[in-house]
Amino acid sequence: MRPEARRALIAGSVGNFIEWYEFGAYGYMATVIAADFFSGDGTTGGAEGLIRTYASFALAFFFRPVGAALFGRVGDRFGRRPALVLALALMTGATTLIGLLPTYATLGAAAPWLLTGARVLQGLSAGGEFGGAVSLLTENAPPGRRGLYGAWQSCTVALGLLAGAGLAAALAMTLGPDALTAWGWRVPFLLAFPLGAVALWLRLTLEESPEFRRIATAGPAADGVPEELPRPLWAVALGIGRIMGWAAAGYTFLVVLPTYLQHTVGTTFQQALTATALANLGFAAAVLPAGALSDRVGRRPVMAAGAALVVLLAFPLLTLLQNATAPTAAKAAALLLAGAAVGAMAGPGPAMLAEMFPPRVRCTGLGLSYALANAVFSGCAGLIVTELAERTGNTGIPAYYAAVTCAISAVALLAPGGGGAPARG
Repeated sequence: MRPEARRALIAGSVGNFIEWYEFGAYGYMATVIAADFFSGDGTTGGAEGLIRTYASFALAFFFRPVGAALFGRVGDRFGRRPALVLALALMTGATTLIGLLPTYATLGAAAPWLLTGARVLQGLSAGGEFGGAVSLLTENAPPGRRGLYGAWQSCTVALGLLAGAGLAAALAMTLGPDALTAWGWRVPFLLAFPLGAVALWLRLTLEESPEFRRIATAGPAADGVPEELPRPLWAVALGIGRIMGWAAAGYTFLVVLPTYLQHTVGTTFQQALTATALANLGFAAAVLPAGALSDRVGRRPVMAAGAALVVLLAFPLLTLLQNATAPTAAKAAALLLAGAAVGAMAGPGPAMLAEMFPPRVRCTGLGLSYALANAVFSGCAGLIVTELAERTGNTGIPAYYAAVTCAISAVALLAPGGGGAPARG
């Protein structure tokens, strides 16, 4: 591996790790945050408080497309490095701010608004992170290894979610519910400051990607756009369809599941986090092999197989988790397999999106596809699942949500439009 490629891999991945560590921490701490910011009496506020917490969660996702457009424009015009530095600085500042915010008990009704404002800043920065990071990783990849390099973006998602889950579980076990609600929930957010400072230093010393340097020197004529690539607007729409299952199933199984298990199935906080950690382990184990496999057989066949597996697994998995007499080993195996199915989509996904757009609009195009898909299908996952389960009393809502979106993605992955052949570089 070339030294500049190795440095790009580290610098591109570490910021993404921090982003998903924080987003995971917010999801895992949803019940505690509901008590501190959306309830005046220090209780969780039941489903209403939780829905408000997830509404704030979803709102941040809807600012991701704005961030993707803003930072994507910077990345396509001035370079991948400046866009990644700005996105990381904003993310680090906003995350640290959440850890310092006064709660409802201290500030009253202004507290949830301040929390939502910080989440909006996070949404803007997260929207710019994906396009720049994936462009940097794939444009530095050696020939025939773009799928593997792009998969590191998804791998750091898994590592970030695992870190968030692990820290949340450790705090819950060591502090107890009173201390966790009083101050312990702040720890994951405050840790983002030193992590972000290290990542920022790495990015400030990073070289620009060779592909961006080439088009910056030679102009648009150096793009070398293959004829089979779709027009950018159609590519964005097609990209959303191809990854909506990844977005929905990923957040359903990897982030929303612990809160769902607590409020719908009646598991303890520790049991719910253990279940989510198992799903994330399966996800992490599958991501890099799936990316490497896509370098041999193509991106879309691997992703379509993962989407089909989620469709087949969603209902049996939920039924198994709701069965109090089912063997623990069977539940663990099912969670690992569900995570691996999402990993099969997430591994080749970044390279697939990168290959759908020419270099001169790559940051913006793939960033918008990813941000819009996640705004609708990830950011709203907790809100949709919680609200529908509350209104209908149907405990199978998460399975319906994951299965339907993955079925649509499987169809979109069959459509022509770039990102389908094995990597050529």
